Amino acid sequence: MFENYVGADLHICPKKIKDMEKKKSNLPLGIHTFEDLRTRGDVYVDKTKYLVELINTGKVYFLARPRRFGKSLTVSTFEALFSGWKHLFKGLYAEEFMNRPDFEPSPVIWLDMSSISTSYGLRGMKESILNLTKGTARHLKIELSDSKIASDLLSELIKKTAEKYNQKVVILLDEYDKPYTDFVNDPAMSKKVRAVLRDYYAQIKANDRSLRFIFITGISKFARFGVFSTLNNVTDISMMPEYAEICGYTEDEIVRYFPDYLEDTANSMNISTQELIEKMRHYYNGFSFDREAKARLYNPYSTLLFFREKDFANYWIESGKSKMIADYMKNKHVTVEQFRGFSVSKDFARSPGDMDETPPEGFLYQAGYLTLRKDDRDGLALDYPNTEVLNSMSELVTQSLLVMSPNLIRDDLFTALDYNDMDELAAQMNRLLASIPYDDYSVAAKQVVFKKGYHYPAQEWLYRSNILSFLRGCGVLVDAELHTHLGRPDLVITYRGKTWVIEIKVAYKGESATDKAEEAYRQIIEKQYAKPFSSAICVGLGIDDAVRQIVSIKM
Repeated sequence: MFENYVGADLHICPKKIKDMEKKKSNLPLGIHTFEDLRTRGDVYVDKTKYLVELINTGKVYFLARPRRFGKSLTVSTFEALFSGWKHLFKGLYAEEFMNRPDFEPSPVIWLDMSSISTSYGLRGMKESILNLTKGTARHLKIELSDSKIASDLLSELIKKTAEKYNQKVVILLDEYDKPYTDFVNDPAMSKKVRAVLRDYYAQIKANDRSLRFIFITGISKFARFGVFSTLNNVTDISMMPEYAEICGYTEDEIVRYFPDYLEDTANSMNISTQELIEKMRHYYNGFSFDREAKARLYNPYSTLLFFREKDFANYWIESGKSKMIADYMKNKHVTVEQFRGFSVSKDFARSPGDMDETPPEGFLYQAGYLTLRKDDRDGLALDYPNTEVLNSMSELVTQSLLVMSPNLIRDDLFTALDYNDMDELAAQMNRLLASIPYDDYSVAAKQVVFKKGYHYPAQEWLYRSNILSFLRGCGVLVDAELHTHLGRPDLVITYRGKTWVIEIKVAYKGESATDKAEEAYRQIIEKQYAKPFSSAICVGLGIDDAVRQIVSIKM
């Protein structure tokens, strides 16, 4: 029926599929389409049961996930399913669904908004949307009018597609918010972009009678209320527990689908497979997308690159707009540590607001840098998903603050740690503190920071959190507020078998930084912060707030 429609030239003979299944599956790196993944013989973690459930139970869905989390692959799988490419689903959950007597394929309009150019202003963006619409029409062999208004052409495309194939149409709208999240640091421009998108997407609701199924993805969870003001029948599955695992890998799935890669990687590291899984869990697991904060997921992009490189590194953040995030953190005067254990309501988890207007915790949560956790009172809190994201954020902030080469300061830092040179270590910290803009201190002085029952006086929070980010960003293993039996030291550094326990005190006007260093050192001794560690180096740092530098050390 659809031989003149998309996919007619994609027929893969069953023998080729069978031969591919005999080979060791490849890692699907750089593969974003379901058809390519299946015909190449790549590893595919079967998520098709979720797609079948959505088709069986509703019509219009919205899914928010961070970038590089498998949204586009999910959309591509929907395309293959609705197009009736049964050969691609052999052995998968959806195979039975597609073989039902009442199953009928449908024409698919796939609008990939990540392809929209935003580099040439509003006019360039409108032209890019126009070209996307025309290109989609050519793909479906639909003749459109000469209109220059993209929203008019989208409406025309939906109607003519339904008429040509005598079937209701499927709309797959991928990365719907990408054009306006490009301007998250320019709120005025983002509002203009949102208005353009609203007019364009309004045609989906206007042509509801011609539509069989609609699936929308994006990063921002609830900007849809601004963009989709007319599309009021959307079922948002972003935080539904039953769809928490629709994208990403669970640990069980990694064990099931990647046994060869687990074994190869463990052997290359001279550790057992179980030890490898535990290390991976700490470094890459931890994303949560359900209201109860129960599910834990690995980012597919980081997981696949880790198996290829066999090295614990920060892959995910390297693939995105890291400068935009660093600039955002700097412009908003926020620190990496500020949102660890940050209590939030269930309403916030469900609806954190538009990314260009929400508070920083809402922005970082939607962008995937923060995720949900259970707090001490069994409520919800935010935290970084895992070590990869925490270290990456720390490095970004450090690079945005430092005017000199991060590599130079990193080398000097490691030399200081190698030789137990506290004066040199403090000198490197002071280089960081000297880079922090004056207005950051002014904003911090107005803040009252309560965290896990502790009150941090004024700017002490800024000094402590930026030093912590600096150390993490340089690749040093450091913990903050590590529990001991009598309290929590500010910093615990572990480097080449040595441990440094550091307490920080700030001398304000009329106070002595030397006295503060002594006070910090006494606190370490009296509260026995170093007792859990063998031969720990105890250090009290006194910061003079007048010059914003470490001026006194007691060790």
